[in-house]
Amino acid sequence: MRRNQANGTGDRITDPWGQRTPYDRGGQWPVRRDSCLAEAITEAEVEAWVRAASLLHSDGDAMDIAVQHGRIVGVRGRPGDRVNRGRLEPKDLYAWQANGSADRLTRPLVREGGQLVESDWPTAMGRIVARSRELVASRGPEALAFYTSGQLFLEEYYTLAVLARAGIGTSHLDGNTRLCTATAAEALKESFGSDGQPGSYEDIDHADAIALFGHNIAETQAVQWMRILDRLEGDAPPRLLCVDPRLTPVARRATVHLAPRLGTNVALLNALLHEIIRRGWTDADYIARHTVGYETLRAQVGACTPRWAAGICDVPAAAIEEAAELLGTADRLLSTVLQGFYQANQATAAAVQVNNLHLIRGMLGRPGAGVLQMNGQPTAENTRECGADGDLPGFRNWQNEDHVADLAHVWNVEPSAIPHDGPPTHAMEIFRLAEEGTVRMMWISATNPAVSLPDLARIRSVLAQERLFTVVQDLFLTETAQFADVVLPAATWGEKTGTFTNADRTVHLSEKAVDPPGEARPDLDIFLDYAARMGFKDKDGGPLVHWDGPEEAFEAWKLCSAGRPCDYTGLSYDVLRGPSGIQWPCTEDAPEGTDRLYDHDDGVYWAHPDLCETYGKDLVTGEPLGEEQYRSMNPDGKALIRPAPYIPPKEWPDEDHPFQLTTGRTLYHFHTRTKTGRVPELAEAAPDVWVEIADADAVRLGLAAGDLVEVSTRCGALRGRLRTGTVRPGVLCVPFHYGYWDTPAGNAPAPGTPGRAANEVIATVWDPVSKQPQFKAAAAALTLVERVVGPRDRP
Repeated sequence: MRRNQANGTGDRITDPWGQRTPYDRGGQWPVRRDSCLAEAITEAEVEAWVRAASLLHSDGDAMDIAVQHGRIVGVRGRPGDRVNRGRLEPKDLYAWQANGSADRLTRPLVREGGQLVESDWPTAMGRIVARSRELVASRGPEALAFYTSGQLFLEEYYTLAVLARAGIGTSHLDGNTRLCTATAAEALKESFGSDGQPGSYEDIDHADAIALFGHNIAETQAVQWMRILDRLEGDAPPRLLCVDPRLTPVARRATVHLAPRLGTNVALLNALLHEIIRRGWTDADYIARHTVGYETLRAQVGACTPRWAAGICDVPAAAIEEAAELLGTADRLLSTVLQGFYQANQATAAAVQVNNLHLIRGMLGRPGAGVLQMNGQPTAENTRECGADGDLPGFRNWQNEDHVADLAHVWNVEPSAIPHDGPPTHAMEIFRLAEEGTVRMMWISATNPAVSLPDLARIRSVLAQERLFTVVQDLFLTETAQFADVVLPAATWGEKTGTFTNADRTVHLSEKAVDPPGEARPDLDIFLDYAARMGFKDKDGGPLVHWDGPEEAFEAWKLCSAGRPCDYTGLSYDVLRGPSGIQWPCTEDAPEGTDRLYDHDDGVYWAHPDLCETYGKDLVTGEPLGEEQYRSMNPDGKALIRPAPYIPPKEWPDEDHPFQLTTGRTLYHFHTRTKTGRVPELAEAAPDVWVEIADADAVRLGLAAGDLVEVSTRCGALRGRLRTGTVRPGVLCVPFHYGYWDTPAGNAPAPGTPGRAANEVIATVWDPVSKQPQFKAAAAALTLVERVVGPRDRP
């Protein structure tokens, strides 16, 4: 076990948010420095402290890595940073231990005779290059696909985007951000014309009301929950609205908690908008000066009364009215949105309605007044900025020939070298193309789709195809890597240098503290090696990828970002070695960065037809609106108020499947536990999958906490121990983190056998606008397998 030295904050497993440091509205969040060192190590014995930031959530908590004798021995929070003011959450404090796991990949693996065997870098890269060239020559560039992560560094995403788009010439490039925050990006584009977070974490300091829509911030961005808790303990605390079917820590502290039926978020938001308009809680001047579409919204929600929504959402009409009053009478309103909306029915439409709420109330661009369409991963923002998520780098519009020509100029290639004759290929489509045989090579970096994608039996069958050449680049032999033809051992946080940007646009520099194990290499080095071996050239015959290391890659990215919403031109590695991370855009005119992307008085300017990242989509069908329609409805580039009707989910409970199933997260793990599952404190805190049920449902079925139960859907089945009292009646919840690498068999169950992974029971359905899978939309049955027999089996 490790010793937590956290300035009196106690056991950070049982008390994950630590001691309170109350402060008043409009004040500065006090400093509290958290730290954790290896047992028997004191700060005086640390040989070096190396700057970094957190890599197991999207918060961007600044920290320093402790080094002794060439190994990581702990971390401490950085008090001067704007994001966390020295605080760290449990994954920050303990997960550094995963770097030293004995089962790290240290040499490349190649498949021989059906088995993965150790090899060397020339052999492994030689096979990848040979297959790449063969497929491009015989089937064209669209035979290759790249599926990446939300956990690499900016420099790595940008390099990947350049080599995939202008080197190979494929449109098949996406990130696992498609699973978590594709809807965040799409909602921002639909409302503001471009991606880019409008709000700031500092809005928490000033807001008198905070609304959390499908966002369990206490477990997903725990440090910002600490910030809210400290506000709640100070003078003039904010009122909280929580919209969540689960009784989360946020719900327990909320002024109003709405727990709607799964899949009814748009109905609920339409009723809230109806009440705000009916009761005159709108900002008519802001609407007139800075928006288009208000009258269409008013007509859409005209009949959406709280009583109407109550019948759909199974939430009391009086509670909806109370929530509307909280939202409508706030002096400064901050809203946050996450997976409870993003992974549900009508994901983009629901998230856009939250934006509409802020637009009609004029709650943008002032301290405490903003919206945070949140991210789930540490570098999801970089995936999107750099064009590794399907869009073009720098939030450029693939339908705007001037944007494509500008990008081609930056890369010194012809515009025709950049695929843009159709929408970029999203991840779910990439796997479908692999399934049908169009994609014949897939390069998967820093993600584990054999656990994280829906309908895992299908995903395993896709990855198992002999005709599909699969490259996996990771730290461990994951469930996905077991299917690979080539496995490349990668370096991780603390073992390489690069930058990453958190959910409120704060850029941090993370520097190399120790060497990676064995022959493992930074992801950037791997991509640079591939580009060199492939011989990618620009139009003048020079190297297309002309940088050799992370700082040169960052400088190249700055040129690509110039003049775009995510402008980095005022940043450098030296600037980022200052006391705090800095929010983009950071330019010569804004050298200290930009707190809020849009000023209240100036409105939204990236929505202009000549500047916007998208011309928009139909919020029901997902069909593109096109340039002509966009210019017609928004010629001056104002914020767009985009209404949407409520559409019921495709799958409702029935006699055979009487429950609704949602998947979720726990504070102690990240994604598929490839790191956190190897950390003693975190693994012991949440060692295995469980199933949550309402107390009333448990009593009705004669079930008790700790019973082993089976959850089955039309897609598959899983088993886990029961937890009671944490969800609304009629709902089951299962954490999605658990795969098979740490089970006795070490791999997935045989077909027809109940599994452990939540995505065994989730079907392949996605939002038509953002293309994000709906992990919160299944009808399910619950059966008892084995009664709890003793304390050992209780959760």
